[in-house]
Amino acid sequence: MAGLRKSKAGKYRIGLVQMRMGADPEQNLERALERVKDAARLGANVVCLPELFQAQYFCQREDTELFDLAEAIPGPTTARVAAVARETKIVVIASLFERRAAGLYHNTAVTFGMDGTMAGVYRKMHIPDDPLYYEKYYFTPGDLGFQAVDTAFGRIGTLVCWDQWYPEGARMTALQGAETLFYPTAIGWHPAEKAEFGVAQYEAWQTIQRSHAIANGVYVAAVNRVGLEHGDVLGNRAAGQGIEFWGGSFVADPFGRVIAKASHDAEEILMAEVDPGLIEETRRNWPFLRDRRIDAYGGLTQRFLDARGAAGLEQK
Repeated sequence: MAGLRKSKAGKYRIGLVQMRMGADPEQNLERALERVKDAARLGANVVCLPELFQAQYFCQREDTELFDLAEAIPGPTTARVAAVARETKIVVIASLFERRAAGLYHNTAVTFGMDGTMAGVYRKMHIPDDPLYYEKYYFTPGDLGFQAVDTAFGRIGTLVCWDQWYPEGARMTALQGAETLFYPTAIGWHPAEKAEFGVAQYEAWQTIQRSHAIANGVYVAAVNRVGLEHGDVLGNRAAGQGIEFWGGSFVADPFGRVIAKASHDAEEILMAEVDPGLIEETRRNWPFLRDRRIDAYGGLTQRFLDARGAAGLEQK
């Protein structure tokens, strides 16, 4: 089974770049690339940047001019990230606003091999539409499916932000042999809600991802941004109180233990070690993949099952 494939690469170190974003996309890119180099100097083999790191989170409003932030893949930004991956001889995961064609855009994560080649391209599958998270206006749902890619250090999978709430995406990626699931993220508190719901919201976010680690016997690495943002970009900003991005980037091991965690309000490079041997050991003791009833899960492809159970499968 692909999900039980044992890594030949041995242990490797991952680095998560938790950072603030300013109003200038070029400066954000420059700072991000410097942080990637810093992570490499700290010994990281695989480095992941936050979701849409080139700009403040612009989906707080609907504005046709903001499509100008997007660019083709491959394009100028992928060339610059590739050059840093090649220079530092590490794997880099970069989340980008992709212009596929006029009127067709994606929220896309690209994995660069240590030689600078694009090892994988993943388009965000689940697209939210909530207050201040108006992503459906900008992004077409991904059409490349869930995927795992081989790197010089191990086999990894990348999903993006809203994907992290869906066990199906984590499972599909793990079943393709991913040892680590990376989730570049942009998530935060509405300031007016923070006092009442802030702790619960963060804990739910962390808990669902730790559950992916446990259920699949893999490492999970979630990297977020920090800071209060109003979507300052192209000389304009969204109305209202903005979003306070809660940071709290973390790495969980296959047992669901949080082995590294960043603060809620500071820029950090979070480091952790991935041990494929622990994946093997955990899955031998908790053989969830062995005991799956794949013959009984047909209903998962339905939107909802009514009270009649199997009979409801006929209604989509």
